[in-house]
Amino acid sequence: MREFARTERIGAELQRDLAQILREKVKDPRLQLITVQEVRVSRDLSHAKVYFTCFPVDEGGLEQARLLNGKLAGYLRRELAHCSRLRTVPQLHFMHDESIARGEHLSNLIEGAVASERKDSEEG
Repeated sequence: MREFARTERIGAELQRDLAQILREKVKDPRLQLITVQEVRVSRDLSHAKVYFTCFPVDEGGLEQARLLNGKLAGYLRRELAHCSRLRTVPQLHFMHDESIARGEHLSNLIEGAVASERKDSEEG
């Protein structure tokens, strides 16, 4: 069984804490429907990339990233410092995760190709 690296454990802890802070303490309605997908912490623990998605899928993702990377990043970092066991909290960089939208697009392309293949085999 593979041991988790320290950065992965810290990333998972930050992900849980950030999700809770966003759900309970941030009152901005534009940020109510975001989900923290993953937190990747640098090896020196000074920076953390926070990948998030929003629902409905990709609606306002860039605006939300701009909001999260502004003054709100400092507020979230301060709140993390209060609730986490870390000596220092990494600087947060929010990135809109487009993997769900890309996966949905690829799924639609595959379904279209399969439907086209069935139609061609039925005609021929």
